[in-house]
Amino acid sequence: MAIAMRIDDTRNDYIDTRDDYIDRAINYENFLAVLTRHHMSGAPVHVVPIANEIGLEVYRIKTLPQGYSGMIRREEGDRYAIYVNADHPESRRRFTIAHEIAHYVLHKNLIGDGIFDDALYRSGFSNKVEWEANSLAADILMPYELIQQAIESSGGKVNTSSLAAKFNVSEQAMSIRLAENASYEFSTA
Repeated sequence: MAIAMRIDDTRNDYIDTRDDYIDRAINYENFLAVLTRHHMSGAPVHVVPIANEIGLEVYRIKTLPQGYSGMIRREEGDRYAIYVNADHPESRRRFTIAHEIAHYVLHKNLIGDGIFDDALYRSGFSNKVEWEANSLAADILMPYELIQQAIESSGGKVNTSSLAAKFNVSEQAMSIRLAENASYEFSTA
């Protein structure tokens, strides 16, 4: 393994199906308590401390295969670690970390020796598994309550670019998040 630097730094569609995962993942109620506590700090949500608090180590590395954003894998014993591509922009690394946290929370039983996610967050698992990981990653980084607070504090104006900057996510991720809630009228100007 290459030398890596350790980083120490909702909308709940998946809640309806979470009972399918509870026995195979971390204690879900504890995870929600961790997430709620971190969301109270406001945007941007600090994702590495969330990972650390649920027992995951996070590393930035330059040796991931071409086109890969990150991976989660089981280490010695029952420890797990997330590896993110150090060459990717911070907003992508943050989404990758949140995505891998989601795999740990929802799909720990599928991790085995590791899950590699490419730049489109495809791992070889079903579209449903990746959709669940992306959905929870969005909930971690862009909780609707914080988005609503940001919109209200700007006088009700929704600007995708400024929201993306405030939440430290890509404009594409924020656009998708806003589009999921049709009550928002938003612009990029």
